[in-house]
Amino acid sequence: MAAPLSSWPWENLGSYKYILYGPLLAKAAYSTPWEKLTPTWWVHILALCALRGLIHTLWCSYGNMLFFTRNRRIIKDGVDFKQIDKEWDWDNFLILQAFIGAGAYYFFPSADNLPLWNAKGLFYALLLHVTVSETLFYLTHRLFHNGFLFRHYHSLHHSIPIPQSYTAGFATPLEHLVLCAVMGAPLVGAFLAGHGSITLIYGYVLGFDFLRCMLHSNVEVLPHWLFEGLPFLKYLVSTPTYHTLHHKEKNSNFSLFMPIFDVLGGTLDAKSWEEHKRICQVRNEDVPGFVFLLHVVDVVSSLHAPFVFRSYASLGFVTRLVVLPLWPLAFFSMIVMWIYSKTFLVSFYNLRGRLHQTWLVPRFGFQYFLPFAKDGINKQIELAIMRADKMGVKVLSLAALNKNESLNGGGTLFVNKHPDLRVRVVHGNTLTAAVIINEIPKDVTEVFLTGATSKLGRAIALYLCRKRIRVLMLTLSAERFQRIQKEAPPELQHYLVQVTKYQAAQNCKTWVVGKWLNYKEQQWAPPGTHFHQFVVPPIFGFRRDCTYGKLAAVRLPEDVQGLSMCEYTLDRGIVHACHAGGVVHFLEGWTHHEVGAIDVDRIDVVWEAALRHGLRPA
Repeated sequence: MAAPLSSWPWENLGSYKYILYGPLLAKAAYSTPWEKLTPTWWVHILALCALRGLIHTLWCSYGNMLFFTRNRRIIKDGVDFKQIDKEWDWDNFLILQAFIGAGAYYFFPSADNLPLWNAKGLFYALLLHVTVSETLFYLTHRLFHNGFLFRHYHSLHHSIPIPQSYTAGFATPLEHLVLCAVMGAPLVGAFLAGHGSITLIYGYVLGFDFLRCMLHSNVEVLPHWLFEGLPFLKYLVSTPTYHTLHHKEKNSNFSLFMPIFDVLGGTLDAKSWEEHKRICQVRNEDVPGFVFLLHVVDVVSSLHAPFVFRSYASLGFVTRLVVLPLWPLAFFSMIVMWIYSKTFLVSFYNLRGRLHQTWLVPRFGFQYFLPFAKDGINKQIELAIMRADKMGVKVLSLAALNKNESLNGGGTLFVNKHPDLRVRVVHGNTLTAAVIINEIPKDVTEVFLTGATSKLGRAIALYLCRKRIRVLMLTLSAERFQRIQKEAPPELQHYLVQVTKYQAAQNCKTWVVGKWLNYKEQQWAPPGTHFHQFVVPPIFGFRRDCTYGKLAAVRLPEDVQGLSMCEYTLDRGIVHACHAGGVVHFLEGWTHHEVGAIDVDRIDVVWEAALRHGLRPA
């Protein structure tokens, strides 16, 4: 049987738990004098809940802005999906404290007539915080680290390996009731003394949350020179490093915001300030072995990043109504990043003990098709390659449009321009072709191929004809078709057949789609057809009597660590085949560039290497 107050009574409601705010919303709407628009106590409660949630979210966003914080991170490991799921309902405490705030109204019925400001109230609150709140937190915190209380309550909070601002709210109801008493003591004292004010409530509560989020952020924000110049601050101001040591070692640094209580209690970790100095001074960025260079698809998808909403990024991308109000901010941010003309680190994970990073070229998908934007995009990609080369990165893989044939010849532009590159540039299309080919059933004797003269189309056609599979290649260019046909062995060239109309495939149930198909074109496929795809964006599934494959994707090995972001619309742990192609290139230690045309002879080699390293088709 679970210990009392060790779980939330509404934890089974999921997102429906927010219905619990309904009575407060109704009360706020009913009690507000709309003719004066004077906020009542109920409005203040709801506003505080919203602002407190915003503080936690903004601190989490800042902590995940790796392009700002990577050198100040205290624990270098990444947050994984397991931690994100565990902390999913971190905001349960806001509901609890909203109810407590509603109950407080009946003890302070004059709360609707509070003054905006009262300086004496601030003085009383600060005095009570130092003397009462800090002492109460320190003593109860130490108590929660003993025996029964730790096992049944506080161990949940310490089960989080990488503290983030959401970790500050992740605790049991009993702990939050105690924390509510710690936070409420100065406010209650000021009110009882007759010096309460609206500013005091907002300032103290939001300041309390701000500091707790800062301490759990896993990013050191306070410079060490501050404590060297004013040594007494070491005992008055906690730092994220100071608090992270408590999370790692558990039996030291128990104080709330003031280390002086650890000094008085004999629980100060002796290496707190040396560790703080080390974090502040070390600027050696961890060098990744592999980098995946992606780009933004559209404005809404730019919000699908850990530094926007961690939980949103941990699920496959879909457009959600809740993010649409952020569209103007996302557009403005991308323009700023575009003007800044630099790639940004957005996520990382560890595989086989080596760091793999994802860098972002801040360009929207439509920009890749603007003739005047070509040089600017290539310049950004080139700068990213040169930066990776200077850092000592082994392999850099180009995503989707970053390797567009008309843009840079699938990466050949950069390899030819910089023949002495140490970093290997990889488009990953060899594994993409391998995934598509291995999706095709072994008993298939005929395939209809659109986008047949593209880089992938050519490789797939040549590979299938070697397997003595008849390939109907849809193309209007006889010259391009003949060029590809001549690459096949003379005795197998008859397996490649040029067709110019979709009608030619009306009896073929295996379509490999590399060019967009509209509703009318899909109607030529016979019932029971399966559409394999390598077209971006994927085609719409208009036919209910047919099946549609997704873009070629691969599941990463089980031992991947620190992965917290889904790649576009894919599920957790799954990446596009071109991404995985770069991973295989790195794991194998291959020293050649994979750019330009696909080497058909290497399709099986890459496929077998992927399977050998634990990658599996999604």
